Amino acid sequence: QVQLVESGGGLVQAGGSLRLSCAASGSIASIGAMGWYRQAPGKQRELVGSINSDDSTNYADSVKGRFTISRDNAKNTVYLQMNSLKPEDTAVYYCNGNLMSLRGGRLRNDNYWGQGTQVTVSS
Repeated sequence: QVQLVESGGGLVQAGGSLRLSCAASGSIASIGAMGWYRQAPGKQRELVGSINSDDSTNYADSVKGRFTISRDNAKNTVYLQMNSLKPEDTAVYYCNGNLMSLRGGRLRNDNYWGQGTQVTVSS
């Protein structure tokens, strides 16, 4: 089954760092444009940042300068390095992206969401 799985979430003190990983598994040919989202209770899911196939990145103003997205195409994995964490960064973080995969012997490009990983920043 083709899927995205996030890992690396946890509890960290304000000012600390976490590194999230999002690995694609299954019959993956390649990963395309990928994004990190987050959702706090009672709030809309928001885009944290994205990374394109050419490694270009975009970030929400709230995380710019603190978070860094990178990708390792050989591992079909994207990362979110989170530094200088603030309590307002507390949320479930989701990975989303386009995956090129094989299904029924055909190559196709589909969008997937990971299950999310909890990040809690204490003050």
